[in-house]
Amino acid sequence: MPNSDHIRNKLSQIPHKPGVYLMKDRLGTVIYVGKARDLRRRVSQYFHPSRRQGWDLKLNALVESIHDLDWHVVRNEPESLLLEGRLIKDFKPRFNIDFKDDKRFLLLKVHLEDPIPRFTLTRLRKEDGARYFGPFAHSGALRRTLTLVRRKFHLRGCRAMTPTEADYKHCLYGNLKHCTAPCVGNIGLEEYRLQVRAACEFLEGQASEMKERLEAEMKKASDNLDFEAAAELRDALEDLKRTTQKTEKFERIPYTLPVAIRPEDDLRELAEKLGLNGPPRRIEGFDISNISGTFVVSSMVSFWQGRPDRSQYRRFRMKTVIGQNDFASMAETIRRRYSRLKKDAPGSPPVQPDASLEETPEGEPEPVPTQAGIHTGTSPARAARPATGGFPDLILIDGGRGQLNAALEELKKLDLSHLPVLGLAKEFEEIYLPDVPSPLHLSLDSGALKLLQRVRDESHRFANTYNAQLRLKRISESVLDEFPGIGAARKQALLKRFGSVERLRRATVEQIAEVSGFGGEMATRLVDFLRARGGSSAKI
Repeated sequence: MPNSDHIRNKLSQIPHKPGVYLMKDRLGTVIYVGKARDLRRRVSQYFHPSRRQGWDLKLNALVESIHDLDWHVVRNEPESLLLEGRLIKDFKPRFNIDFKDDKRFLLLKVHLEDPIPRFTLTRLRKEDGARYFGPFAHSGALRRTLTLVRRKFHLRGCRAMTPTEADYKHCLYGNLKHCTAPCVGNIGLEEYRLQVRAACEFLEGQASEMKERLEAEMKKASDNLDFEAAAELRDALEDLKRTTQKTEKFERIPYTLPVAIRPEDDLRELAEKLGLNGPPRRIEGFDISNISGTFVVSSMVSFWQGRPDRSQYRRFRMKTVIGQNDFASMAETIRRRYSRLKKDAPGSPPVQPDASLEETPEGEPEPVPTQAGIHTGTSPARAARPATGGFPDLILIDGGRGQLNAALEELKKLDLSHLPVLGLAKEFEEIYLPDVPSPLHLSLDSGALKLLQRVRDESHRFANTYNAQLRLKRISESVLDEFPGIGAARKQALLKRFGSVERLRRATVEQIAEVSGFGGEMATRLVDFLRARGGSSAKI
């Protein structure tokens, strides 16, 4: 078992409580998500010798790949099921099968502004002014409870948005007296709305009276030896308890990062460990990416209140650094980023424009600074997450003492030495602080360290993604540009199908003809063209 001492230490800390566990490989990627009533007992089973010697090859491969694990304690089993489904959809672990599709848990929806409101089932929550209940882990229990609620509060279940008298003639609910039939005037619309609001309060947890009534009826049926009726009442009571049980709603996690369910706790712990004045609302993380000194790029990610704020991400391509020099690259990145912010800050002296200060945001045009020095734009996330003065509350440098010193030197030149800065070295997760000789070591289970790891890993991912985009662009600027009649779309389709021009040269006419936009004639011409340029096609 890889990293067995670390795993053994983790296992001893897992509580005997319900929750969700995450298995991660050596790169920190989540490879499996599971739930358990007893976390320690369930997770420990994976590493029991008898299990590893079994015939299940998938289980053996999973255990061999586990380098680290994490867990989250919840209050009950329905919460663990909801959280497990959410995390599997977010991380898409390769060893999971269930929950990887786009199907979601059921919600109960009612729009009180409809002419005659009705409860419906849906799997998608929209901003349409309706009230939503759920999600519910047990769909069958929800459907049976909804039937019970309709009978108790005499609510309609027909599909028509505004039922008419013609609909009522064929209405089973009205004929069985399960619905008060406001569509034909049996009850006023305002009185019917009161019934709907009462049902909403019932679904919000005020169901104790009905639970007591069902329990009394079940006991009475049992005393009368009517065991079939008692069993039906027992099932109805169980469905009602499942549906009205309080469960926590878990937010969607947008990126493949290690998970934090309550990041505000991590922020408070981080402020305490680093001696900050308060929890850092805005954290900016930096990383450098290059391959043998080519395509030297850097990234800046921004976290607001412990969560990624993608609209504020920035990426840089080095302009003054030649070759592989991480220290100089980090210095240029810090200089360009905070020279730009200082230039835009209110009350700052004029700064001579410098094209090297330009930075590239991800997926949107460069934001326009206002007089207050705050970036504005159409993104709702940006409006909801203001940046105080434009400067972060904490700067994280991916690297050790050398990268940290390079960043500190540039901040000193910009008179920004007051900004809190730290370096996080990956191998031993050492935290380097200015003017502190020895690195700080936090427990691997510390929420503060996990928050720093999320920022560091996201900046690393973002930098590598930009580097890969530049390399792909260089590949696309290849010998294919010389082939007559090929445009950007066809060239991209070829590179997506074959990966490189060298592999394309080895493809047959039939294989090329399968690519969108190519027929047999053009595929034949392309094969002849690549054969004629055989000596230069490998130079991409």
